[in-house]
Amino acid sequence: MPKIHFHDLRHTGNTLAASTGGSTRELMSRMGHSSTRAALIYQHSTDERQREVARKLDTLARGALTKKPSGT
Repeated sequence: MPKIHFHDLRHTGNTLAASTGGSTRELMSRMGHSSTRAALIYQHSTDERQREVARKLDTLARGALTKKPSGT
């Protein structure tokens, strides 16, 4: 596969790791980066991740609406 370079594989692996929802610090450790800037390069916004964020926010909101008021 002459058109694939090591960096392409590294980028794909790091992008997939970022898509799991790991924190920036976790990704930095996994990738061996010392700066957040380097780790953020791999945190692409995808339609699927946007849907996942929306689903999680929906779950949080629904949970908050079903709880009894705490009185505070």
